[in-house]
Amino acid sequence: MTTHEPAARPATVGMGVTHARYVPYSHAHYAGNLVDGAYSLALFGDVATELCIRTDGDEGLFASYSDVQFLAPVRAGDCLEVSATLVRVGSRSREMDLEVRVVARGEASRGVSAAALLEPALVATRARGTVVVPPQT
Repeated sequence: MTTHEPAARPATVGMGVTHARYVPYSHAHYAGNLVDGAYSLALFGDVATELCIRTDGDEGLFASYSDVQFLAPVRAGDCLEVSATLVRVGSRSREMDLEVRVVARGEASRGVSAAALLEPALVATRARGTVVVPPQT
């Protein structure tokens, strides 16, 4: 395994990353334009990767999820915020709280392209996961 220089910002509890994402209709998998739960897990991988790059100068590898909760549907046409927040920093492991929030959703009943902001945002998926990074030199 290759070792890497530490990033400019060392990993500390409370650090976080948030991505914004539109869910394209091509990702609808079920009736009602529902998107499968694996979509949220893939987005968790994206925010966890950026957080590892910022803290360790390496993409890291997802090792495990200790909890995943699918709380509300994610639909094609949704606008999402996906976040990762460090909750524990080990010598090579990083434990994160992860969340997918729906911040806007299409409203077809008002018209083909109608949509509305959701205030407050709808928490669709929550998880806790652990990533590992190479040792620092």
